[in-house]
Amino acid sequence: MADPVSAVAALDEPNRRRLYDFVVRQTSPISKDEAAQAVALPRTTAAFHLDKLVEMGLLTVVRHRRSGRSGPGAGRPAKLYCRSEEQIEVSLPDRRYEAASHLLTDALVEAESTGEPAREVLNRRAYEWGADLATSAGGDVVDALAGLGFEPRADGGSILLGNCPFHSLARRHAQLVCGMNLCLVSGLLDGIEANGVSARLDPSSGHCCVRLDQAPSSSSPSVSR
Repeated sequence: MADPVSAVAALDEPNRRRLYDFVVRQTSPISKDEAAQAVALPRTTAAFHLDKLVEMGLLTVVRHRRSGRSGPGAGRPAKLYCRSEEQIEVSLPDRRYEAASHLLTDALVEAESTGEPAREVLNRRAYEWGADLATSAGGDVVDALAGLGFEPRADGGSILLGNCPFHSLARRHAQLVCGMNLCLVSGLLDGIEANGVSARLDPSSGHCCVRLDQAPSSSSPSVSR
């Protein structure tokens, strides 16, 4: 699908937004003629905006014979529009609350079934998630952290994480969420075999509670200031 920011920005065009709102309110896919009539637009204009919404990943196209007939003489299936199954989220700064909700829920369910303390399950699952994410990180610490929304930046001999993807949760439950963050980052570092780089808790205002230290004998990762 298109970049999420571009997809959301596409709805800033008034006619496009009216068409989108109309399509997603319907209980079945809609033709361009029905959409055009509903929002009082020329058919060609409606078709242009509908196809742009498809391009942006906001709508999807299905082809269906509304007559119910099939076989020779049934005619071509109609091109119909409906809401896309894609979920689009835009957050500045980057937040990952859905990921946190999955970690927390899965940890609670497992703890209830096994009797293991929920926090231990959460930390283990966060570590495993970080290790899994490392498989697509290409061995680059900074790129991997940036991809998760941590906004890594150089701070002397350390890597400061300028953003917490779970910010509001961390403000209310600092010990729980910061521990989860530390395990997530540690799993990521171990997964990409970032030798000489270690993670530790260093909470202070204005950035993530986790800081990365570089061993003196290792070459420092390249981080933009």
